Amino acid sequence: MINPMQQVVIAVRKRDSEAVITALQDAGVLHLKPIVGGPLSTGSLSGQDAQSRREDERLLARAESTIAELGAYRPAPAPLPPQSQWEQVVEDAASPVSTLARQRQELQADLETEAAYGDAVRALARLAGGLDRSRRLTVVPFLLQPTDTLAELEAALRNALPERYALATEAVGTNRVGLIAVLRSDREAARAALARARLGELRLPGRFDGLPLSEAAAELERIRQSGPERQRQLNEQRDQLARAHGPALYAVRDALKDRVAIHDVRAVSARGKYSLALQGYVPVDRVPTLKAALDRFGDAVVYELHPVDEHHDEAVPVQLKNNSYVRPFQVVMGLMSLPKYGTFDPTWVIAVFFPLFFGIIIADIGYGLLFLLFGLWLLGKARRGEGWDLSFFGAYVPPATLRDLGFVTNVMAAWSIVWGFLTGEFFGTLLEHLHVFYVNPELLNSLWGWTGARYVAEGEAHSGLIPILFPRLETSYFSNIALVFSLLFGILQVLWGWGIRIQQGLKHRDAVHTWEGVALFGGVFALIMMAFATRAGQDFGQFTNFANPLILLMYLGFAAFIVGYLRVFSTFPMLPIELLSQGGAVMSYSRIFAVGLVSAILARLCTDLGWSLFERIGFLGIILGILVGALLHFLVLALTLIGHIVQPLRLHMVEFLNPTGFNAETSPAYNPLRRLSPVSGQGK
Repeated sequence: MINPMQQVVIAVRKRDSEAVITALQDAGVLHLKPIVGGPLSTGSLSGQDAQSRREDERLLARAESTIAELGAYRPAPAPLPPQSQWEQVVEDAASPVSTLARQRQELQADLETEAAYGDAVRALARLAGGLDRSRRLTVVPFLLQPTDTLAELEAALRNALPERYALATEAVGTNRVGLIAVLRSDREAARAALARARLGELRLPGRFDGLPLSEAAAELERIRQSGPERQRQLNEQRDQLARAHGPALYAVRDALKDRVAIHDVRAVSARGKYSLALQGYVPVDRVPTLKAALDRFGDAVVYELHPVDEHHDEAVPVQLKNNSYVRPFQVVMGLMSLPKYGTFDPTWVIAVFFPLFFGIIIADIGYGLLFLLFGLWLLGKARRGEGWDLSFFGAYVPPATLRDLGFVTNVMAAWSIVWGFLTGEFFGTLLEHLHVFYVNPELLNSLWGWTGARYVAEGEAHSGLIPILFPRLETSYFSNIALVFSLLFGILQVLWGWGIRIQQGLKHRDAVHTWEGVALFGGVFALIMMAFATRAGQDFGQFTNFANPLILLMYLGFAAFIVGYLRVFSTFPMLPIELLSQGGAVMSYSRIFAVGLVSAILARLCTDLGWSLFERIGFLGIILGILVGALLHFLVLALTLIGHIVQPLRLHMVEFLNPTGFNAETSPAYNPLRRLSPVSGQGK
């Protein structure tokens, strides 16, 4: 559910404003809303306030950059030094850290240069044989790719410098390096010959540019030998600086962020010569905390609480408040925008139906157990306070998110196992081969015969321990039943979505959206009744059979559509087209059947292939069958898993939530003013 909010307006004497804002930070419940316009000053600070803000932001930026250069994780909390010492604390850390960072950058550049050019420069130095230090001669190094030839270069050199050059090459890895030795006065002519041969002179980066080849080779060799050890020493120095300065630096950084936040609060408030006014929102269940923070100031603070105007106020923030089962599914809701305040929170619907749809699609005990192991692994990392570093995706999942993901995964796994028992699938048909699950024609006909379908046993009779109750792999008999079963979810959710649209329209006194909901709810309901009454279009003669209650409900639904359409014709003239689209939305739920059936068929093929190896080869076939089957199951699951997750999500995001209006409007997230630094220990 969406946590109810109240709006609050606070007026305070200017000289007490810092203490009051600090108290609001300690309370951590007030979501600020900027005040714009009016007789008091708003917006950017000026005068002494602006100067104070610039100084705090400068020092904060210095602290942030120093922490970034240290590269340290947050240490254990440390006492906050007195405010008069904050700048000294930052500078005591920043000076040696910046020097060390510069040394590390220079060394890293040298190591990268050595890795890229070291072998080539050493080979060129051998080719030069000391000519690179000659006063009369000079050398021009170049690099040859495997596809390059020397013929063009030699021809260009003969034309430009007949008998006044020497050329030598040497292989270095997959490439070759070369050297042209010429008189100093002919250097530019040699470079021009290289250009005509579509080759370029090899230039070393940074401080190595311009060094003689022998000196550059010696320096790069020194870096190769001593660079890693020097890098280790510098890293140790950085770790020592992090241990020495990190705790106090983090404490000062957090305190500076709190001070900058105070300036931010003043900037979004209305300011007079002697007073300051601010406004915001607070959850109803946190109002006592806000009152406790402000009441201790007595007459220095005046505040007023009143209900928010959810019909017209666009800035009311949203905080989702759900029970312990639904709350972890808010991580799934994170893929969507927040609902608009005063509307419908679909988190609990997703918590119920998303794992159910996933379980129907997978419907395999073996796959479900794999998901269960994965979920338990995620929960184990979360319990140990470990995150999940997904550096190849450029992401890091914190422990709190892992805990929610682990819970959601376990619920998905549980439904997969439950539906696996109903379909009799364990890594496809493995347990059916082992006669654990079996098809019982009499039982199936007694369960599903009312639909008009009958299972006719052919060939050898099945036997086993557990009868299959939902045999989706029996496509010749059960496909229509499984398809209609999936479509029932579409009927439920699409009609439910338009019902929510009607409810929200009535709640907000929005006649247009109310009648739009009435029209499309009635129209979709009429199409559904028509499909059932005519048996999916096979008997249109039923249109005149008024003894059939489905036909009466159909005409009633179409009447609701016509009335609603006439009321909103000027706003939604294309509503009949939208009605057809909504009929398609119901049909989209056939994905649950289709994607699940494809998954089951692939799993059966993987298992049947492994089982056939066992039957043909014997004992060796058992080993080969297990290996081949396991490999194929892994590949199939890896290739189809994203679709199994995306399809249920899409059904909720599009088919269910579009009718509710969820995707059309949103509200900002509840983000209260909070303190980062400890309440106690604030130095002055």
